[in-house]
Amino acid sequence: MKAGLITVLQLATAVAGQYSHQQPLNAEGSSNSKPDSEYQFEWPVKRVAVIGTGVGGLIAYREFTEHGFEVDIYERDSVAGGNWHYTDETAVDAPIPNAHVAVGDYEPSLPPKGVSYPYTKEWKSDGETAAYYRRVHRAPKPIWASLKSNAPAPIQQIRETPWPKGTEWELPHAKLSRYIRAFASWHGVNANDGNPHAFYNTRVEHVERNAAGWTLIAKELVKTEANTTRATWTKKDYDAVVVATGRYNAPNIPVINGLAKWNEEFPGKLRHSRQYRRPEVYANKTVLIIGAANYLRDEVCPHFPLADHLRRLPPNVTLVGEIKTFANPGSSIESSEVHLVNGTVISGLDHVIFGTGYRYTYPFLPQKASVQPLITDGSHIRSLYLDAFYIPDPTLLFINGSRLQYAEFVSLAAAKVWSSAADFPDASALWAWYDKAVVDRLGFGRQFQFYGTERTQAALRFFVGWLNDAATKYGGKQIDNLPAENAEISKIWSSARWGNPNRGSSFPSNLVDVVTPDAPRVDGSEPWVQDAVYSDWW
Repeated sequence: MKAGLITVLQLATAVAGQYSHQQPLNAEGSSNSKPDSEYQFEWPVKRVAVIGTGVGGLIAYREFTEHGFEVDIYERDSVAGGNWHYTDETAVDAPIPNAHVAVGDYEPSLPPKGVSYPYTKEWKSDGETAAYYRRVHRAPKPIWASLKSNAPAPIQQIRETPWPKGTEWELPHAKLSRYIRAFASWHGVNANDGNPHAFYNTRVEHVERNAAGWTLIAKELVKTEANTTRATWTKKDYDAVVVATGRYNAPNIPVINGLAKWNEEFPGKLRHSRQYRRPEVYANKTVLIIGAANYLRDEVCPHFPLADHLRRLPPNVTLVGEIKTFANPGSSIESSEVHLVNGTVISGLDHVIFGTGYRYTYPFLPQKASVQPLITDGSHIRSLYLDAFYIPDPTLLFINGSRLQYAEFVSLAAAKVWSSAADFPDASALWAWYDKAVVDRLGFGRQFQFYGTERTQAALRFFVGWLNDAATKYGGKQIDNLPAENAEISKIWSSARWGNPNRGSSFPSNLVDVVTPDAPRVDGSEPWVQDAVYSDWW
């Protein structure tokens, strides 16, 4: 217990340190002096492209339009809502093995070289083929029919439009989807609002630097007749680009010996969890689910004890160890064998589902054009100041994750910086912050963009101080931190979700040292439990 406490305290100190050394306020609580050296932007920012109409993209649109920027917003889906737009239609099969991370989500579709924009192409095909390509373009979201929110409503809300009093804390996905679309309509950018600056069914295919900004190529794909599809490519120049495409786009499939051959032999039997919708499909079937939690767990990110996830499984689940290989396939998936590292052999399967997460991927941003890499293995994003501004060119901004409230702070910061209404450090200071973050976060990996409670609170304190200091010096609106009662709300919520240590499970002998039925009760205040609420997975 003492060792665990030391780990938590060390983590809290390191997290706070990432932001405290950049705190803009002095001991008296204000600062009217200019920084020693400011970043010099190569051009004034007036026109901004926002990619994505999830919560992050919509809040960014609001902030930039309120600050006088000319803003276009792009969405590959038919309506706003991001991951919360549920449909029975599922994403196409995930590639096995993984596609290269540069095109992990999709391979960009560009018109022939030398064409004039806008460029339109229309073609006929059988209905099934046409529907397939529209599905690839739209990318149905990875949520299932019974999904509910994994953070309480008072925390999972947009502050401008709080939930009505009496709203249940655990929200069905349909209610969240309508809530986000209502917010989009309030700002005039829903799919049916007729806003000439909102482009739906339009996927961004390519973004690259030009002499004085960014060039963006987008492709609209629409059904014109039963078997006819029309594609229209447009090309526009912008002074800045906001990437708000989220992190649930490119499925991650682990590298396991024999897996690719199984996928070839048993099409449709191996699926990523993004395709799951309802349990009835798997009734009376034997399903191997690979992946035991939806949170990080490894030696450098000890936020979520594995036992506390596994003990929440239903009693008809059998826990097994690590997979060594998918043996040479037999005549059917049922007769084929899966060999575990501990020597156990499994057979009689009907389906395999990969609950193995996603990779960061931005196919429209060619890596060869990057001065410093953004993506390496897809587990994290590099070269960002405050996990938002691309340091080699801070006119490229990332609204990461899907935290409903955090996007407000990042978007306001960018709006102030790009309108010269907030001080912004020079490149050497940006890199110094980043280098310290790499050390504080224990290097690169899946944990690198993980925030959790301590880092979220430290970051928000930094943003509040920085932006309010800027408002004092240059004018503009001030911003409040999140309500203090959120901590108590989070504790109550977490206790209800995690408080029962004996919520049925099987405890096979090969995992007896990992999962123990006498685990201590959770009261909701534990740092790792709080991290589950303040992560970027909701």
